[in-house]
Amino acid sequence: MGSLVVVGVDGSSSSHAAVVQAAREAERRGAELRVVHAFSWPVGPMYAPVDPSPLNSLAHDAAQDARRVVPDVEVSETLMIGGAVSVLVAESRIADLVVVGRRGFGGFVGMLLGSTAVSLAAHSHCPVLVVREAQYDAGPVVLAVDGSPEGEEAVEFAFAEAALRGAEIRAVHAWLPDHASAGTGMESPERLLAHVIAGRGERYPDVTVRQDVLSGETREVLIEASRDAQLTVVGARGRGGFSGMLLGSVSQALLHHAHCPVAVVRGRA
Repeated sequence: MGSLVVVGVDGSSSSHAAVVQAAREAERRGAELRVVHAFSWPVGPMYAPVDPSPLNSLAHDAAQDARRVVPDVEVSETLMIGGAVSVLVAESRIADLVVVGRRGFGGFVGMLLGSTAVSLAAHSHCPVLVVREAQYDAGPVVLAVDGSPEGEEAVEFAFAEAALRGAEIRAVHAWLPDHASAGTGMESPERLLAHVIAGRGERYPDVTVRQDVLSGETREVLIEASRDAQLTVVGARGRGGFSGMLLGSVSQALLHHAHCPVAVVRGRA
């Protein structure tokens, strides 16, 4: 991956929040920021030719907003022909991070950016940060821990992001005691959480980690934990997910209901 942050824009207020957040992410990483607007040409004899000038202006204006937020970051803008998901998935092949708003207009193709965010998180080749309109500059980075091999890259991303932000990590593992296997107790989920976190302190000595084993349904626990967080990090699909499901139910629930921005990190195939 190159040193690049990509942000998808569509002119909505949610999109503007994504631009601001993406600019800050690029500044933290010392990365270039690329502002991308995806557009699908109408097909059929009833459609007149479309003037792309307003679309170019949309991307340009978003890039100007980013430059005002972080004047020292290299910012470029581009108008891409194609669906929002396919364009941003292609961009994700060379990016460190792709940022989108939680929901918006979806460009001029009638697609809610909310559905774009879910589809993108399921198919992206790099982490996807889904931003809400409010700014979240305080609080811990909440890390959803389930102990699955697929979640390892989410753990690494959370530690790196916490280091960049100067934030504490709140590592959360949710479990339902009534559904635990016979002979297991509270010490078992605590050991799992400690094992996942172990060894990270050597690479991230300045990151403080708070470990929380909480009783409850995973989605509800993590949504509640997101209330006072500046970011929640989750793997795309964790333990117990269906093999054909690219984005797990916990990740989808957080994208729709979390109270802070959510980063979804896919494990390598």
